[in-house]
Amino acid sequence: MASERIIRIGGGSAYFADSALGVPQLLAAGVLDYLVFDYLAEGSMGMLGRMRQADPAATYPPDFLSVHVGPHLGEIARQGIKVVANAGALDPLALARAVEARIAAEGLSLKVAAVTGDDLLPRLDELRQRGVKDMFTGAEFPDDVITCNAYLGGFPIAEALARGADIVITGRIVDSAIVLGPLIHEFGWKATDTDLLAAGTLAGHLLECSTQITGGTFTDWRAVEGWETIGFPIGECRADGSVVITKPDGTGGLVSVGTVAEQLLYEVSNPSDYVVADVSCDFSDVRLTQQAPNRVHVSGARGRFRTPFLKASVTHGAGWRAIGYQPIIGEEAGAKARRQGDALIARARALLRGRNMADFTDTAVAVIGEEASFGAHARISGAREVVLKICADHPTMEGAGLFAREQASGITTMSVGTGINIATSVLPLTGIFAFLTPREEVTATVTMAGESWQVANHVGRMTEPVQPQPPETADDPGTLIPVDLIRLAWARSGDKGGLFNVAVIARDPAFLPWIAAAMTPESVGDWYAHLGRAGTPPKADRFHVPGLSALNFVVHDSLDGGILRGRGLDPAAKGMAQVIMRFPIPIPATLAARAVPEPTESLA
Repeated sequence: MASERIIRIGGGSAYFADSALGVPQLLAAGVLDYLVFDYLAEGSMGMLGRMRQADPAATYPPDFLSVHVGPHLGEIARQGIKVVANAGALDPLALARAVEARIAAEGLSLKVAAVTGDDLLPRLDELRQRGVKDMFTGAEFPDDVITCNAYLGGFPIAEALARGADIVITGRIVDSAIVLGPLIHEFGWKATDTDLLAAGTLAGHLLECSTQITGGTFTDWRAVEGWETIGFPIGECRADGSVVITKPDGTGGLVSVGTVAEQLLYEVSNPSDYVVADVSCDFSDVRLTQQAPNRVHVSGARGRFRTPFLKASVTHGAGWRAIGYQPIIGEEAGAKARRQGDALIARARALLRGRNMADFTDTAVAVIGEEASFGAHARISGAREVVLKICADHPTMEGAGLFAREQASGITTMSVGTGINIATSVLPLTGIFAFLTPREEVTATVTMAGESWQVANHVGRMTEPVQPQPPETADDPGTLIPVDLIRLAWARSGDKGGLFNVAVIARDPAFLPWIAAAMTPESVGDWYAHLGRAGTPPKADRFHVPGLSALNFVVHDSLDGGILRGRGLDPAAKGMAQVIMRFPIPIPATLAARAVPEPTESLA
């Protein structure tokens, strides 16, 4: 029966420099139909754009040919595995030609297709004249544009596969489309099959971050054995949209309800309204079942009609940044570091004025070793060994360079115990600008074997999501005692531009009403008050996810521009969930007895 047919897809990378372990491990499993690779994010697009400015031929990461796929083309061909990757970055056609040359040199017979049409650089003047503004901040369209790309979906990939492609290389697409495209092709899903498209998008979202679903970055890290041999994920996908997440036998890592739930909510903002190019997804009632060790069944995604718009992202120049890292040792090391950072900035400002140069546009001082990321919730003070991180942003390379030179003088002119700088850098700053563009203005093109053809652009319409209601606590709970969140829930966080997501998944569904009662949008915003502007707590939104017994929070305007511009220690927000793990949850004593034990060093 068609419903029993299984398509096995291996997730080979979560970013372009991911481990070389994954591909040979997945090939050794000997069960795959597809290998997929997610190479791109806003940060990598900005980095590649800078590389192209220095060398016009540097338009895609070399790892696809040198690490992940190139060395294994023979085995991939022998097993008949198809490959889908967004590794083409700024020029999918160029990478496709390079792959074809490698295939020919090895005497193989594989067809390579390239998907293009995402590059919007030729339309910059039109976008500016239209008055396009940032969809999150309302900022004006930037001037110094480095890259400008729309996010394409899975149907162009399916079209390439239907024409016989063995390897499909794309530029900027929705990350999950590297899996959705193959599933559309294999199961014949149509543009109107919204529930199936949402399920395929979910499978892609789970697989595209590779080992983040098999125990990497898991809250209960002690439960994950074999980090050095962690298993890369395999999705066993069926025509009804369900998927079983597993990993190769004999590998390290862990596939559990917890690891899958964390990845499922990673960076999705509103789980009831996760909008991608092909469908608007509702993941709020997705169900996870532990079928066996390292096998989790995923089902229950629902979909609504795709919107009339595609998301697009711009990276642009935003000045220059100097960063210095200075070790400071001895009594009151933190206090000395803060004073030294402030004094070095003040001295550099005076030097700028003396040269009639513009002031710094932004500065930051952070003390690594005194829990700088935790704000008012920090527990360490009086450390005798810290690292001072100092940032200074300036419109010009010269101004940033002035600070980089001057900050090194702290070793002789300021605090006792200052060591030689660990690192100093002057780098161009890159900003991110996001907007929506009408989908009919973006046309995907597939090129293979010297032939190019356009892919039909599906019409969209706006629909409204249904938001689940919060769970209710008992009317008479009896005595409540505070229990730290880490004993009641798993959590995962990640950035999206200047905001970040924090998913909180109850270890026991009975805990969720009490977690929700304590973790209101206001209380979560207050917890992250140190990340807000001018001492004001950032705005936090809360979304309910009953299928996973979870809450998903979106904390706005909290990352100083995100991964490419953030001045703190965690601009990608990978640790923001860890920052909130000691949030106290008042809970009935009878339920508190079911919380997991307090994690301690003695458990090592």
